[in-house]
Amino acid sequence: MTSVVERLRGGAPAFSVEFFPPRDAADEAILWRSIRELERDDPAYLSITYGAGGTSRDGTIRSIARVAAETTLVPMAHLTAVNHSVAELRNVIGWYASAGVRNILALRGDPPGDPYGEWVPHPRGLNYAEELVELVRSLGDFCVGVSAFPYGHPRSPDLATDTVHLVRKFRAGADFGIAQLFFEAEDFLRLRDRVAAAGCDKPLIPGIMPLTTPRTLHKTIELSGAEAPRRLLDRLEPLAGDAKAFRAEGLDVVTELGQRLLAEGVADLHFYTFNRAKATREVVGRLGLVPARV
Repeated sequence: MTSVVERLRGGAPAFSVEFFPPRDAADEAILWRSIRELERDDPAYLSITYGAGGTSRDGTIRSIARVAAETTLVPMAHLTAVNHSVAELRNVIGWYASAGVRNILALRGDPPGDPYGEWVPHPRGLNYAEELVELVRSLGDFCVGVSAFPYGHPRSPDLATDTVHLVRKFRAGADFGIAQLFFEAEDFLRLRDRVAAAGCDKPLIPGIMPLTTPRTLHKTIELSGAEAPRRLLDRLEPLAGDAKAFRAEGLDVVTELGQRLLAEGVADLHFYTFNRAKATREVVGRLGLVPARV
């Protein structure tokens, strides 16, 4: 099984995509239509998320196993420590391995129901993402990713402390990091600078969401944990009542962000897709990330 890091060593900039497990048969049909459409463009890897407290665990395992068995894509499964004992985590990691999945994004995870609520570890579980990284690495030849926070984790008192914790995840055995959503290229680039200044050269990948609707804008603001810059809101908010115009301007914003990141030598752009393919394909096409097909 090809690893995420191997896919990022190709020399040319790449893109990757993230999906969430389907809730029902209709969702599953949408998911697989999107996967098949994006498969044509050969993303570096495809990831599938893991619900808080393992709420979508079975759907994640089933979907990622199907990707491994039925597509040409490189699959990466998410795994969180929320509400899981170490024994349960070992079982899930074993299920991934038996399905042929060797890339895992190891996350502590958010408290169920409130991402900013109090973190309560499972009494027989883990307390930190670095511990989960160590567990995954101890159980086989896995390529392990972790999350990174351009504006700092909500529980970090400052960016310096947050950088220390991120580097500790790398020291624990993580191979790469995926940044949570952000608004300006410089927000990600300064994160990259902080990690490099700490003596760590592991690859960092920016996470991007196509801004196609007011909902995706609000979701980006929510997931970033930061206030959106006024100049971004001034571009998009006046178009909230015009779906076509909002989508066009939103994709221009994301394309411009991608262009700036690629100009700074970023190796991969990771797209949060909302289980849809069209907008992501449009942006990666504009950025020249779609491989030439004979």
